[in-house]
Amino acid sequence: MSLKFASQSQKSIPLYVLENEECEEFLITLPEQARVWASAQGFSGGLGSFCVLPSAEGGISGVLVGYGDAAARARGRFHLAGIAPNLPKENYHVARAPKSFDFDAEALGWLLAGYTFDRYRTQTTCEARLVAPDEVDASRLEVIAEGEALTRNLINTPTSDMGPDKLQEAFFALAEKHYAKASAIVGDELLEQNFEMIHTVGRASAQAPRLLEMRWGGRGPKLTLVGKGVCFDTGGLNLKPGASMALMKKDMGGSAAVLGLAHMIMALELPIQLRVLVPAVENAIDGSAFRPSDILKSRKGLTVEVNNTDAEGRLVLADALALADEEETDLVISMATLTGAARVAVGPDLAPYFTDDAGTVSALEAAAAKVADPVWRMPFHTPYDALIEPGIADLDNAPKGGFAGAITAALFLRRFVTEAPRYVHFDIYGWQPTAAPARPKGGVGQGTRAILDALPEILKL
Repeated sequence: MSLKFASQSQKSIPLYVLENEECEEFLITLPEQARVWASAQGFSGGLGSFCVLPSAEGGISGVLVGYGDAAARARGRFHLAGIAPNLPKENYHVARAPKSFDFDAEALGWLLAGYTFDRYRTQTTCEARLVAPDEVDASRLEVIAEGEALTRNLINTPTSDMGPDKLQEAFFALAEKHYAKASAIVGDELLEQNFEMIHTVGRASAQAPRLLEMRWGGRGPKLTLVGKGVCFDTGGLNLKPGASMALMKKDMGGSAAVLGLAHMIMALELPIQLRVLVPAVENAIDGSAFRPSDILKSRKGLTVEVNNTDAEGRLVLADALALADEEETDLVISMATLTGAARVAVGPDLAPYFTDDAGTVSALEAAAAKVADPVWRMPFHTPYDALIEPGIADLDNAPKGGFAGAITAALFLRRFVTEAPRYVHFDIYGWQPTAAPARPKGGVGQGTRAILDALPEILKL
């Protein structure tokens, strides 16, 4: 797959991007042969339509691309990427675009249209390449595409090849690529260093649980990313039904997202002191599996009653967040495929997030709209704190009743971040259920591009 722009020195075919209302006027300017051909093809500028214009020599003289109208475009994103896989293998450049054309989003979308997951079988690839428009920062977009591809590859890889040990390998490989420092606390060392909940969740697996840490950068504000790395989730003794287990290879989507984001930050050399923490476990079953009603002691000192072993992600994140909170930092962000309740609330396309910091909200919302990476703020609704307090222990990992599941999970995590001035939690889905432009069915990054674009405002870079 190619996630690079075509060289500007190479010959390329012009793309004429047209909204519905300007189509007729533009077609009049074409040579008669091209105008008649476009008319015969019924091209009228509808979103997602295109018309290849033949040259007198039998080649391609240009491509008309429909950009529809604002109402049609609002129903999706990465519209140019929708036609890219259907074009002949050539290089193309945007020769004409309407004022509404989003150069950054459309150019990135074209790059992402080149993504395929071909580890296990040969896949059809998009062979049409785009010359980077003058209006975009080409190298930045290529870095973002690389980070997104890393996230997708990690999520798409089944647990047979992406268990805690292989996730550690990917983690260390990324650190080595960017000259970052990486370390791991593995197996019983977790107990020795007071990470009881990470150890407890992962101890029944054939692969030892572990906590991965990466550090990069020696100047600037401090950012800590924490990603849920549950490489497979059976549900534990509260066993999931088969249908609910089918996608559980993606339960490490939070770690995949933060690694993709970390790549972007390091490759772009942002002036940030970056720390990445990933608790990597498999929630499996054997005689040592933890049980409903067990009470665990967290690194923070808070006790947690386990009322459902299938609510394990918040347990491993809690210990990692407690570690993050022990060191001075300017911003802590956690990302996790944490609750089905979040999916019910906003569906698979939105990345819900929680924060109490108004400035962070403003920056994220503006960035999300700018880079076509939709997010949705959810509330840290403090009155619901009572729901996560079982009485027999400080906290309940799965309050009964089923109400506000995403909120109560976020409130649970907030208990472990008490010193950092700003905390943001993303409860992402990490999966594209049906193919869409620039997003094939499978693993997908969510929220990371919005975070990347918002960081200069949040951290005052």
